[in-house]
Order: sequence, then structure tokens, then C-alpha cells
Amino acid sequence: MQANLTPILTPILTTQRLLLRQVKTGDSTAFLNIFADKDVMHYGDGIKDLAWVEDWIQYMQQHYHQFGYGKWAVIQQGDAALLGYCGLEYASDVCGQPEVALGYRLARAYWGQGYASEAVTATLNYGFNVLGLQRIVATIDPGNVASVRVAQKAGMVYEQDVMYEGYTHPDHVYVLETLT
Repeated sequence: MQANLTPILTPILTTQRLLLRQVKTGDSTAFLNIFADKDVMHYGDGIKDLAWVEDWIQYMQQHYHQFGYGKWAVIQQGDAALLGYCGLEYASDVCGQPEVALGYRLARAYWGQGYASEAVTATLNYGFNVLGLQRIVATIDPGNVASVRVAQKAGMVYEQDVMYEGYTHPDHVYVLETLT
């Protein structure tokens, strides 16, 4: 019997300007506009097509079911525009150990307006205060100055470099831990 992977469309998180909810199949076109933008994907692993986006949405829905969290659609309150994603993902190997990794990506039209910082802060608070996590990491290309700034503004600090298979240079690992 297959598990019910129907997305929860009520917000997981609400901020002053944003709603974060599970991704759904109907988000494919909006996410394709993000993942197919060469500027948005400059620090990613290249532009993606619709089939990849649909697989990613299905993977996220399975991730929600398996772990209770994932990368969420970032929705602008008011006009309900899908701005991008922000959330947490289980990563089996970051520098030789399993971690919960923060990830975020917004459509170019929403850069420089504080949306990423707002979504990241809410996501980190959720990870620590609702999920009870002790540590959250983010792996960021050191050339992606805007993304580094978002992580640092949220309190994350550089810990070490990580070299992933197929990469030509290491990413930086940023970390935020709870005070115990």
C-alpha cells in the first residue's frame, strides 16, 4: 500500500510577508521558471527542465512523509505569488556525517528584498523550536555572496569546506547550533 503523499496546503510557517507550505504538483510551472533561469541556477548544478522539476516535487513530497520536513514553497502573502523555496533537507553526507541542511532559492524578481532572509530565519526557528534540531548546516558556493550574506545574517557561521563529487571547487559549510 502506497503512503498518502498529498501535500499539506495550509502554511507550515507564516511570516510578516510570506507563507511557507509543502510543494505540490500544481507548482511545476512556477518552479520551472525558477529552475530554468540561468541567473538563478548560476551557483547550482545547471538549468533544469520540466521533467526534472516534476521529479524534484515528487522527491520533496516523499521527503516530507519520511522526515516530517523538506523544502517548502515560499508564497508571498497578498497576491499568492510563488517566490521560490526554502526549507530543510536530510543530507546523508556532509563532510562525512549526516546533517540537516538548509536550502533556499528565489526567483530573480524577488532578490534583494529581504524575502530570503525572512524565509531562512523562520525556517531555522522552526528547525530548532518545533523539530528540536540541535544543528543545521548550509553548503554555499563561496562565490554566491548574496547567499552567504543571508546565512550570516541568520547567525550561521563558516565551519569548513566540503568538496562534493563532480565539483570543481569546494563549497563552504555554514552552521548554526543551539546553545546547550
